[in-house]
Order: sequence, then C-alpha cells, then structure tokens
Amino acid sequence: MASKASSIQLFTFHTPQMRAFHLTWVAFFICFFAWFACAPLMPVIKGEFGLSTAQIANINIAAVAITILVRLVVGPLCDRYGPRKTYTGLLLLGAIPVIGVALAQSYESFLLFRLGIGAVGASFVITQYHTSVMFAPKVVGTANATAAGWGNAGGGAAQALMPLLLGAIVMAGVSETLGWRVALVVPGVAMLVMAFVYWRYTQDCPAGNFSELRKAGVAFESGGKGGWASFRAACRNHRAWLLFVTYGACFGIEIFIHNIAAVYYVEHFGLSLGAAGLAAGSFGLLALFARALGGWMSDRFAARGDLNSRVTVLFLLMIGEGLGLLWFANADGVAFALVAMLCFGLFTHMACGATYALVPFVAPTALGGVAGIVGAGGNVGAVLAGFLMKGTGDLRQTLIILGVLVVASSLCAIGARFGSAAVATPAASAA
Repeated sequence: MASKASSIQLFTFHTPQMRAFHLTWVAFFICFFAWFACAPLMPVIKGEFGLSTAQIANINIAAVAITILVRLVVGPLCDRYGPRKTYTGLLLLGAIPVIGVALAQSYESFLLFRLGIGAVGASFVITQYHTSVMFAPKVVGTANATAAGWGNAGGGAAQALMPLLLGAIVMAGVSETLGWRVALVVPGVAMLVMAFVYWRYTQDCPAGNFSELRKAGVAFESGGKGGWASFRAACRNHRAWLLFVTYGACFGIEIFIHNIAAVYYVEHFGLSLGAAGLAAGSFGLLALFARALGGWMSDRFAARGDLNSRVTVLFLLMIGEGLGLLWFANADGVAFALVAMLCFGLFTHMACGATYALVPFVAPTALGGVAGIVGAGGNVGAVLAGFLMKGTGDLRQTLIILGVLVVASSLCAIGARFGSAAVATPAASAA
C-alpha cells in the first residue's frame, strides 16, 4: 500500500501526495480570496448602501459566523467521505453566495449573502486534513503550515487586488456602482473551475479514495466511519478545546484584521482606498512564508526535543503576537502602524502554523473532528472580536483589549502539554 510522503518535493506533480499538496493550497487560496473579496471594497459598498458602523460590524460578524458551524461539520465529513468529495462540494456550493453577493440590492440581502460566503472559510479544515493524511509525522507540520500559509495568502491577495480590479473595470468605462459587482463575480467563477480540477486530479489518501478502499475492505489511517463518531471522540479530548482557544487567539485575530484593516487605514490615517488595500494586503501576504515558518519551527524543535517542544513553540509565538498587537494598537503614525502590523502579523501567522502542527497528534483516529473543532475556534475568536468592536465602538480600544486577551490565552498552549506516554512515541516527536 502507498505510504505517506516523508519529504516535500515542491517541483513534482507525479505523486498523489504532491498533487494533493499543490491543489489543496490553490483551492484554499481561491476560497480565501472569495471570502475576503468584499472587505477591501467596503468603503465603496458602505457609501452605496449607506451603512452605519453597527451595520458594518454585523457584516463582519456574519462573514465569519457560519464558518464555525461549517468547520465543525466538514472535518467529520472528511473522515466519512474523504477530502476530495468534501472539497469539491464546498467549492460548488460556496460559489453560489460568492456570485450572489454581487446581486445584492439592500443591506439585508448583502448581509445574507455575506453570511453564506462565510461557509467557504471551512476550506481550511479540508486543506489541513488532506495534507495530514498525505505526509509523515516528521514533515506534517511543515506541510500543513505551508499549504495553509500559501492558501491563506488569498486573503491578502484579495485586499491588494480587488481595489485594483475595481479600478481597472471603472477605467474600462463601467460605473463604480456596477464595477464592484462585476469584480465580485470573478472569485465565484474561479471556485467553479477549481471544483472540477480538484475532483479530477486528487485522491483522498496515498492508497486511493476512501470509498473505494472501504469497498475493497482495505484498512487505512483515518479509515473509521467518521461523521458523528469522529466528532464525539474529538469532543472528549481536552487538548482539542485548548487548541480551539489558541487558534481563536491567532487565526481569529487574523480574520478580524483582514476585515477591518482597510477601513482602519482609511479612517484613522486618511489613506486612499488603493493605498489602504495595499497596506492591509501586506498583512495577509505574510502567510506566504510565515505560516510555513511556524510549522517548520515546530517540526525542527520536535525533532531535537519531543512532542511538548511543539507546545513550547506555540506558547512563545502567542506571547509575541499579543505584545505586537498592543504595539500596533498604540502606533500613532501610518509608518509605525504598518511596521507594527507586519511584526505582530508575523507572530500571528507563525502561531497559526504551530497550532496545526500539533493537531495531527491530538487524536489521530479522530483527525477530522479535531481539525474541525480547532478550525472553528478561529472563527469563534473572530466573531467575539467583532462583538467586542461593536460593544466598545472604538477600534483602537478593541485592539488593545484583544492584545491582552491573546497574551492570556497563551496559557492554553501550556495546558495542552502531552503526557510521558505520548512524548515517548518517536513518530509523535517527528524524530
């Protein structure tokens, strides 16, 4: 039977492991581009619909709220039906609200479609699941973090490219009122194309597709029935919930910054829409290497120490994130704010990578359930941050409070330490 890949060979597409690696991060990139495509255009959309600050907060909350439920669901679905079928279905169904938001005629309809778009954020869980079943323990942290980081850069790309795309459409003679709608159709069409590619060129695990392996009576890792059984097993594991909190404190902050950064730079520093988009986009583009760096650090420290070395890496990265966020919140000039954002963004993305470098070791027989719970934590964090902003009414004050909460939540990383039996397992420490 084919085995997991023990190395990452970036320039080959001949193995099922590397095809899954490349296609899953591309699919993730497209999904995140679609998820955040509205954010950099919000200053324009705000003017067209006459949105209040409270309504913008509601839209930001809606953008991440439904992802909590969908992330909890798609993890066990991967265990049951395989990542290939699950990802294809998500791409096809997710394209509907992505295209539909371009047809919105009121605040209410825009809010409804924005809520639906949040479902595509669950693509992250499938990406992490697919790379986890394709790569061996000694490189799985790097594989997970790299695929997630490159895919996550879709959010930063959307921040930088959507205002430019809108500008190009307007220069072609289309009104700005129609132009933002045309621009938002593009990621929806890309999702439909990617659904076909993913179905055609990937398989669930090194040995083949789950349905075919079960039919042939072939045993394989993550080969349980999945679904509710996987979710229940994950729910009984306290480490899954501790990582739920840590991921809420890193990826939740990342989503929150994606949704408010462009507006923050426009309103607090007077930047143009294009300049604000580029500034906000630089935060997301850190994911091109920073997530991978967090996963790589986790793998390297585990190889030299043990499984709990991964825990220590996550703890330290979260401390750096919290302190950096406090610096960003108190930066007065745009130059200092940008430098601070990049510094705390580096720690934020690395912490995300280090979190999912731990996930494959929490409960290997319930991988989908654990991946779903931890992934949902990121969106819970973003939703709570949105409610915090709505409650304070002041973005800078919100950022200060969030910085303190991130530092406090780093203690959950320490709480996720493994016992001596798990630490002694060679595969677990990536030795």
